Amino acid sequence: MPILSLVNSNKSTETLTVTAGAKRVFQALFWQSRKGGLDEDTPRLRVSDMVSKMAFFYEKIRNSVDYREEALLSKEAISRILKRLLLIEGVFSFKKEAEPEKLAQSLLEELIRAGYLQNNKLPETKINEVAVIIHKFLVLRDLAQDRVAGSGRFFVGDEKITAKKKKKGLDDKSDLNTWLIGLMASEIEENLNENEATDAIVAVMYEVLSKAVKLPPELPYDRDLPIQIYLGICRNYLKLNDYYILSFVLFKYFNEDWQQPTTETVERVADRLDELKAAIDSQVEHPLTTHLNKVVHQYTVYFTILRDVINKDPKKAYNTLERDPAGFMRQIKEAASKRYQEAKSKLWKSAIRSIIFIFLTKSVLVVVLEVPAIKFFGEEVKMIPLLINITLPALLLFISVVLLRLPGDNNTAKIASGIEEVLYVEKSRKQPIVLRAPRRVAGRAISFIFNIIYAATFLLTFGFVIWGLDQLHFSWVSMVIFVFFLSFASFFVIRIRRNPLYWVVVEPPENFFTFLWSFVSVPVTATGKWLSGKFSKLNFLAFILDFIVEAPFKVLVTVAEEWTKYLKERKDSIS
Repeated sequence: MPILSLVNSNKSTETLTVTAGAKRVFQALFWQSRKGGLDEDTPRLRVSDMVSKMAFFYEKIRNSVDYREEALLSKEAISRILKRLLLIEGVFSFKKEAEPEKLAQSLLEELIRAGYLQNNKLPETKINEVAVIIHKFLVLRDLAQDRVAGSGRFFVGDEKITAKKKKKGLDDKSDLNTWLIGLMASEIEENLNENEATDAIVAVMYEVLSKAVKLPPELPYDRDLPIQIYLGICRNYLKLNDYYILSFVLFKYFNEDWQQPTTETVERVADRLDELKAAIDSQVEHPLTTHLNKVVHQYTVYFTILRDVINKDPKKAYNTLERDPAGFMRQIKEAASKRYQEAKSKLWKSAIRSIIFIFLTKSVLVVVLEVPAIKFFGEEVKMIPLLINITLPALLLFISVVLLRLPGDNNTAKIASGIEEVLYVEKSRKQPIVLRAPRRVAGRAISFIFNIIYAATFLLTFGFVIWGLDQLHFSWVSMVIFVFFLSFASFFVIRIRRNPLYWVVVEPPENFFTFLWSFVSVPVTATGKWLSGKFSKLNFLAFILDFIVEAPFKVLVTVAEEWTKYLKERKDSIS
């Protein structure tokens, strides 16, 4: 039923014509608001509420030691559970003889206990759907591994594996398992989170961007642009900026019949798996990504604010759109302002958590490491440097949050204008957005000069910091710890400011002071990012939880679940 039949037949006096894409967005959100739940008689997956509390609490602890974007938590949990069940516990052999149905049921029950899926809401038919996904990846893995063993190659293009790497062998199997489990987890996540309204919005957004974005004539990426636009929507609107999810999107793109593959399809994929992965990686790390992301991000803001307004009451919103376009745009601006305030609130919550984390960590390090190290090297413990070391990084983070300004009226006006472009035929973009050509790699001489300048900036920035600390009579141990936490705090600032800056579609003009600040702060922030990346790879606490704690804990949870079922059955038999 077209949405036009849902509104009164009074003719609008407006001369603006609603686009076909906008109508589809309204229709999709209207039907979503009318969509009911499952029939009462539908069999559903149910777990013990009491046991679920234990698993939910553990999952909170696990996520707290390994930062991930909220939209990726469910997929990461699926991947982690699959790795444990298939590779660590050895309960299910990663072979064709494995029982996908049992594995699927265990996976779904764990996701429900951990709070990623609602209890007693998921139909039992999902077990079979997930089992089908698992089965085809098990078959693909076995076929691919047989070919890898026979050819001596894995994900290395035309280059043969060296004798040393071939001797190790396990590295190649591990890489293959990790990649396929990542793809498997991504497809399962897609299956469990199907949303017709979101799919409709993504389709309309893709149409709008495909018409708006053009390449300069000198760029040879005409065939790549469509899939790059779609990947940009995944990264920005869907917030699925994850290597494995993007790889799965491309995996489907290169294998159109993968959703319901035949044996021949799986064999064909296995035959060219190394070539396929090379093609996928070239698209994930495409030269167009950087500039295209900026363009897609703007439209992400437009569609997100538009969805906020429509979701309140799709029918009423469409009436307002047709009869009172100015009134509808006022609602758009109000929704944008609300998003700004919510972002500011989240910013403060994130900042407070980060400040507490830095303050407590520094305090513990002072007692456990800094003071003993100073005494060990025969230096005098001084209170002022210790107090500065404890408080200054957290104070800098606090100041950076206080000084952050919310987007202004010009930003809101730009959002309103962008949404009008989506809504009305008469307001559609007249001039295309021509992507900038990727920056050419400078010649060796210029690159050498730039590297020298950057190195000099790095040394100058940290040299000035160390000189200042020396003037305050810091010991060299205190200096190292201060620089370490200053770099971390700088990177924390970038991370926690991301949410408010997400809604910025008008870049602020650069002046001499912002240029100077970037000049001196980039080395510190880059160091913080580098340290964060290194520590995330060496996250011993996450390793301990995943490989030592989680397996026996989940066995305990499963036993407790079975015990509650047994008690319930006994109780029912008595009554």
